[in-house]
Amino acid sequence: MATRLTKPTDAVNLLKDLIRFPSLTGEEAEIADFVEAQARRAGVDVLRHEDNVAFGVGDGDDTLVLNSHLDVVPPADGHPYAPFEPVTTDGVLYGRGSVDAKASGAAMTTALLSLADEGWRPPNGQVLVGLTTHEESGGRKNGLRDLRPHLPSLSAAVVGEPTQLRPCIAQKGLLILKLHAQGQAAHAGRAHLGENAIPAAITAIQQLEGLSLNRKDPHLGAPTVTVTTIDGGDAHNVVPEHCVCTVDCRTTPAYTHAEIVEAVREAVDAEVEVYSDRLVPCATPMDARIVRAGQSARPDAEPFGSPTSSDWVFLHDVPTVKMGPGLSDRSHTAEERIDVSEVREAVDVYQALIQSYFSPGRDGS
Repeated sequence: MATRLTKPTDAVNLLKDLIRFPSLTGEEAEIADFVEAQARRAGVDVLRHEDNVAFGVGDGDDTLVLNSHLDVVPPADGHPYAPFEPVTTDGVLYGRGSVDAKASGAAMTTALLSLADEGWRPPNGQVLVGLTTHEESGGRKNGLRDLRPHLPSLSAAVVGEPTQLRPCIAQKGLLILKLHAQGQAAHAGRAHLGENAIPAAITAIQQLEGLSLNRKDPHLGAPTVTVTTIDGGDAHNVVPEHCVCTVDCRTTPAYTHAEIVEAVREAVDAEVEVYSDRLVPCATPMDARIVRAGQSARPDAEPFGSPTSSDWVFLHDVPTVKMGPGLSDRSHTAEERIDVSEVREAVDVYQALIQSYFSPGRDGS
């Protein structure tokens, strides 16, 4: 299946090895075995929980974790090469997961194992790499959430997702609501005896369009509220008694999810169901130690806010930056690919970030 690494600094070969595993969500056991074996061979401390693998060096209460995920989405139509066979052409590496997010995982792993191989240890804490499962499914099961209780208390985190190695310090959340408009069923031939729920739903949608959420996040702007599906009626000859609309709310730290739910309930004449509210928005202050470490590692890169969600939602209580190699808009595409040079650069960036985070005086003292 996968080849053995010849040295801990070979991030590109490691990425190729990871791509060869068709690690669809829920099918990460083999790739987890491989990662665990590599870490144990390097002589670092290793924790395996289900198919989540964490490894690191150091001890003490000041704990930095670098996290990325092992799972990938299924192949799309039109891959130029076999999706799980890495191919390099003109300095570009193709393969499913090359961007989202195995390049981050390979670079994080290489950065940590290389530092360990050189004898470096955090002077006042520990640094971990956690490679986890079930990130892509968006379901109730999530590897990072399951792994966290088994980790030390975290002081800071880096989430490896494609940002072109720019430090992302805010990301939008996702709140999904259902608007239920109620009517009264009747035969369509005697429609006047019923109450059509579809026009009631249309009224609720129009009311929702007038909702004003004016508070803006400095990196993400204002929240957006969008009706994405509508479903009403069972037969052509029956006045529908129920119509339901799905509302996609992309949220920011300027509002809590509870505040948005209350605002929607006050705005519309319909029952409002909270379908999903667990993907909360996240943000880290510019003066946080982990942000300063990220800026030190990439002084030419301006911090920004991301419209896409990630496993950062399971670290929302920890100062975090989202930072990794690759272009986000190549994720999940048939043309998923990454520049080999950016993978190697990511190793240097992660090493610089780790060492900067643990340098004396980084906590402001």
